[in-house]
Amino acid sequence: MREVMTKSMARNIFYGGSLFFIAIFIGLSIHSHNYIVTESTDAEGLTESVAHGKAVWEHHSCINCHSILGEGAYFAPEVGNVMIRWGVDDDPETAFEALKGWMEAQPTGIEGRRQMPNFNLSDEDIRALSDFLLWTGTIDTQGWPPNEAG
Repeated sequence: MREVMTKSMARNIFYGGSLFFIAIFIGLSIHSHNYIVTESTDAEGLTESVAHGKAVWEHHSCINCHSILGEGAYFAPEVGNVMIRWGVDDDPETAFEALKGWMEAQPTGIEGRRQMPNFNLSDEDIRALSDFLLWTGTIDTQGWPPNEAG
């Protein structure tokens, strides 16, 4: 004779399974949070200049053309590891000079070419933006986005 599942048995399976998967979800959420906070983010490197650079990035809506860490538009190059690709990943002064030279050379005036506007940023804003871009290069993105450094 076949045993029939009663309503109480079905309810117990439902509640037990729900609690099991809720516990797994909470555990994975805690693990992800701890990884992001303690391992992948350079919290010590978050200076006032980095925060100012992020504000410059947001104020001029750079994400409308550039992507950073894979987020944003793909009209212009990814800038999450731009300083590493430019070879200035350790030196804030060299990063500032490289970014200042690039920013002040825009637009190039070449017809038919995608061009970055010249925002006429102050040296303080360019330095802060270069510090922000240096900081983004320190984030452990586990190889994402897949672009070449060098």
